[in-house]
Amino acid sequence: LSANGTGAIQQLGFHNPNGEVGSIFTSGSATTFSTSSDYRLKENVVALSNAITRVKILAPKRFNFIADANTTFDGFLAHEAQTVVPEAVIGTHNEVETWTQQQIDDGDAPDGTSAGDNKLDDDGNTIPVMQGIDQSKLVPLLTGALKEAVAKIEALEARVKTLEDA
Repeated sequence: LSANGTGAIQQLGFHNPNGEVGSIFTSGSATTFSTSSDYRLKENVVALSNAITRVKILAPKRFNFIADANTTFDGFLAHEAQTVVPEAVIGTHNEVETWTQQQIDDGDAPDGTSAGDNKLDDDGNTIPVMQGIDQSKLVPLLTGALKEAVAKIEALEARVKTLEDA
């Protein structure tokens, strides 16, 4: 840790029974969000293959959020990306809040409610549980696809050079 506050300082660490699994560091000019990635934590490591095929399935979109109609973003719909890179998405497509047995036992649910029944808002509508996406988890797939594309380009360039030299 730097005494003047410009070195990397861990601001927050995230732990589970396996130890630290993520952290947030700051320096004098940047914030780093880190998830555990040390090779000693991994097994069955193999090279990524068929990345181009998977990237072609991704469907990037332009959109605005309902709450921010004046700002346009590039990104993904979580449920679509989930079919290609499931580890990047949290939640279930079209999920809604439901009552748990614990909530019923605690007396928090309306009479006659069963575990798994949908919770309703004051207007009688189901309450959505929104999905989220960690777009950084797409980087390995995109890098793999880029490497595959570069290899194809280099092979084509070599073939063209051979034809030109003939």
